[in-house]
Amino acid sequence: MIKEMSMWRNVFRENNVSSLNEVIASGKARYAINLSETLHDHSYAEIANEVADRPGVRLVLIAGPSSSGKTTSSKRLAMHMRVIGLNPIIISLDDYFRNREDTPRDKNGDYDFECLEALDVPFLNEQLSELFAGSRVEIPKYDFITGRRHFDGQFLKLSNDDVLIMEGIHGLNPSLTPQIPSEEKFKLYVSVLNPLHVGRVIRLTAVDYRKLRRIVRDNQFRGISAEATILRWPSVRAGEEKYILPFKSEADAEFNSALFYEIPMLKCYAEPLLQVIPKTSPAYPEARRLLGLIRNVIAMTPVDVRHIPPVSIIREFIGGSSFTY
Repeated sequence: MIKEMSMWRNVFRENNVSSLNEVIASGKARYAINLSETLHDHSYAEIANEVADRPGVRLVLIAGPSSSGKTTSSKRLAMHMRVIGLNPIIISLDDYFRNREDTPRDKNGDYDFECLEALDVPFLNEQLSELFAGSRVEIPKYDFITGRRHFDGQFLKLSNDDVLIMEGIHGLNPSLTPQIPSEEKFKLYVSVLNPLHVGRVIRLTAVDYRKLRRIVRDNQFRGISAEATILRWPSVRAGEEKYILPFKSEADAEFNSALFYEIPMLKCYAEPLLQVIPKTSPAYPEARRLLGLIRNVIAMTPVDVRHIPPVSIIREFIGGSSFTY
């Protein structure tokens, strides 16, 4: 990560609002987009090579906090693994949720879908063990509407070059895959790891990056207002602190999903959503804080945004991705 941060400084001079504004104002937004995406490609390629350098690895587990870009990272990493001769197969951990009636409840009596016990860990390990032993296995499918797991004839049998990729909040937790030997697993932690300095002291933190991403994504794809996202955020953070961050040290590699150009781009989408939160809302103080952080950032133009490639991690949040989510 120190090496990568040095690369950022060498390429973009300084990771601050002044540098960003200079790039955008001088008409070099597309150049910043291309450089940022190339840095991501470079990192994915290095991680793919690390996986290839460990011949015994059969399972890549990807985890990270909310709005880190885990889903796109699993797909981008799979592309890089494929071009160096591996055959990655992505399986969703969500399909191993327990049936709704068997899901644990939290202290308020609500279903706790974030705890490890919400997943059918014994069944997951049984299927993984069978797959790695060469058996043909029928992969489940979870229906979030009915809250039940079913099977629809999707069978899988692994060859020697196949590597499974699974993404989910518990990916780094050793208790998720206790029956799989550690030498057969490669664990990747994905998150925003570069802060953006707004002034000498104030900065847009990694958490702020992710919050802005989620505000935009929730509005774009889930019909959820910025107000609702902000009010939900404390419980999201509590889940991260409990289920993800304690296992960060288990990772074999880290991927920084931040993009140098993303705050000027996200401003186009997030600012209007934050501005309509009423003063009477409990989310209003946080909305004003976020607006204050991005106030002096020069926003990208819609023309510049169109030059963001369809495989970019940020497309997971603003739309226009060539991947299926």
